[in-house]
Amino acid sequence: MSLADELERLAALQERGVLSAEEFQQAKARLIATAQAPHSAAPGAVPEHVGAAVQRLRRSTEDRWLGGICGGIARLTGIESWVWRLAFTLLFLFWGAGLLIYVLLWIFVPEDGQ
Repeated sequence: MSLADELERLAALQERGVLSAEEFQQAKARLIATAQAPHSAAPGAVPEHVGAAVQRLRRSTEDRWLGGICGGIARLTGIESWVWRLAFTLLFLFWGAGLLIYVLLWIFVPEDGQ
């Protein structure tokens, strides 16, 4: 939605009585500030929080079957490790990419405590 569309939507909400005059002004100021904020990231750039998460990725020494990759990803994402094992297995069975990705992560991701 464009800025004009968003402003029209806010005005309609105020006219219907959903937003008070003060709420309308706050929402309008927030919307305009967001639209005018410079976009520091280049198109296609990885957001900062993703880069920080990747740097925290470590192979698990406790939750491991082979290399600890799924245990490490599970700890980082909060998703159970069996889900990641299933995902890598399905990728391997259907496209063969799961094995390649797993081996590359095993090689390049350091173990806990390193």
